[in-house]
Amino acid sequence: QVQLVESGGGEVQAGGSLRLSCAASARTFSNHAVGWFRQAPGKEREFVASISGIGTSQYYAPSVEGRFTISRDNAKTTVWLQMNNLKPEDTAVYYCAARPAEHYGLGYAFEYSFWGQGTQVTVSS
Repeated sequence: QVQLVESGGGEVQAGGSLRLSCAASARTFSNHAVGWFRQAPGKEREFVASISGIGTSQYYAPSVEGRFTISRDNAKTTVWLQMNNLKPEDTAVYYCAARPAEHYGLGYAFEYSFWGQGTQVTVSS
């Protein structure tokens, strides 16, 4: 079992930045790829970014590539999502998720077994 706790959400103006954290409790955290997903009101959950178990590969949704950066420190069992140049359309609840594999998959939510409770990000115009 992997428990995930997100933090770092909040409200920011358009063009601002936030850094989300995902703290994991897992003895073999490096064996788990981690992804960030988001869900806006009335919309389906969508993929944002993912990172391989040892952190050498990352994958981004086109809507965030160049603005968001995912990283991890396995010694700290933590994954971060640095979000720059935020836009109102980035407003959503952000979830981190883990899957028991080195590779991060194809960006589908069903590929991930463990989920955090989510953290709200609100970007005002």
